[in-house]
Amino acid sequence: MKKSDVKVLIITGFGLNCEKETNAAFKLCGASPEMVHLNDLLSGKHSLSEFHILAFIGGFSFGDHLGAGTVFANRVKAKLHDELKQFVADGKLIIGICNGFQTLTRLGLVPAMGDNIFEQEVALAHNDSGVFRDDWVYLKANTDSPCIFTKGIDLIKLPIRHGEGKLVANEDTLAELESKNLTALRYANADGSIAEDFPANPNGALNAIAGICDESGRVFGLMPHPEAFLSPFNSPSWTKEKLEGKLAPEGEGVVFFRNAVNFVASED
Repeated sequence: MKKSDVKVLIITGFGLNCEKETNAAFKLCGASPEMVHLNDLLSGKHSLSEFHILAFIGGFSFGDHLGAGTVFANRVKAKLHDELKQFVADGKLIIGICNGFQTLTRLGLVPAMGDNIFEQEVALAHNDSGVFRDDWVYLKANTDSPCIFTKGIDLIKLPIRHGEGKLVANEDTLAELESKNLTALRYANADGSIAEDFPANPNGALNAIAGICDESGRVFGLMPHPEAFLSPFNSPSWTKEKLEGKLAPEGEGVVFFRNAVNFVASED
């Protein structure tokens, strides 16, 4: 399959606001993304079966009422349950970013261990700081994770902007996440060591977990925003990097989307 034949569904509407950046990310990687309002999916105007990759984007769906991602997840689950189940069964890719990650956890699409699809196993609680956090963080990828989106990543820097990003789970779930290497990304210090303390761990996430995947590695959610770092000029330190001759040709967030597009294109 040519990369341009890889069709990406970006769900928009009801307070979500990262559709253009996400659309640009997939276009940059050669795919053919389409921004579709949730109502057009619920009404049957579009079907998930038309697409290879599904993106739940960032923003404040339904104003984060009843908890971030809750209302959005309930709307999706009520109307698109069977389509989503088939989408996952077909081995297609799903990424959830920030509010989209919150939606994925409430839908039970990550980590979905065993046969627990559509059963919520983890949650994203209010930041320990009690306030919305807008910053840049280092992230360490788990090279043993099956996650398609994080392949080839070691230490990376991305922006975060959230008020409910603290990953929490009971001890057994957390232990299973770790044993199955479904913890794809962790908050880290600049030297690559795992971040236990604020601000490097911006929300107090257990085990510094910033992103997780399902057991297939094809469904992935993360709190940081890779779509907000597509150009090296997005970085707050780009002027310093340019003066030192270290300005990268692209933003560090591109790799997540390229991994997904390349994977789909190579499968068919």
